[in-house]
Amino acid sequence: MTYLPIAALVFGYLLGSIPFGLLLTRAAGLGDVRSIGSGNIGATNVLRTGHKGLAAATLILDALKGTAAVLIAEHFGPGLGLWAGFGAFAGHLFPVWLGFRGGKGVATYLGVLIGLAWQTALVFAAVWLIVAIVLRYSSLAALTAAIAVPIALWFQASPQVAALFAVMSVIVFIKHRANISRLLSGTEGRIGAKG
Repeated sequence: MTYLPIAALVFGYLLGSIPFGLLLTRAAGLGDVRSIGSGNIGATNVLRTGHKGLAAATLILDALKGTAAVLIAEHFGPGLGLWAGFGAFAGHLFPVWLGFRGGKGVATYLGVLIGLAWQTALVFAAVWLIVAIVLRYSSLAALTAAIAVPIALWFQASPQVAALFAVMSVIVFIKHRANISRLLSGTEGRIGAKG
């Protein structure tokens, strides 16, 4: 039925639009996370509050909304997970509740990847961890992993999944353009730095 992909996309978008980083920091009495650091609602910026537990919870919840969107949609028909996964990713980037100004999508990207091709999620995690541990730049780790994922998917998953993540990786790069400029100029903040 032609309405099912659209319904899956909308469902994923609404789920992805839940701004867990903002909700968790407000609930903890830390105010609006958008007023510190990069102004982002994601886990890396939540970490700049000094609350590692909140940052970890944000990372997990932002990833889970991507995984949940995929798995729930797939229950209603094969292929619907692709639509819902992209919807969740787009919802995190452009949440309706926050005037379409959201996060950079890395955790939700990973969550969608877990739902569609969990083996490749291990590749993402390995690349991210190596770069993050060695160089301590979350943005560079994410960008490097976003290059590795579509390549790995070409060998490990369907062409549709590989194509979806190629598009999502390009979007991740676009959303990180300010980080790329700071990396090139040597002013990008390192993991664990406040402010």
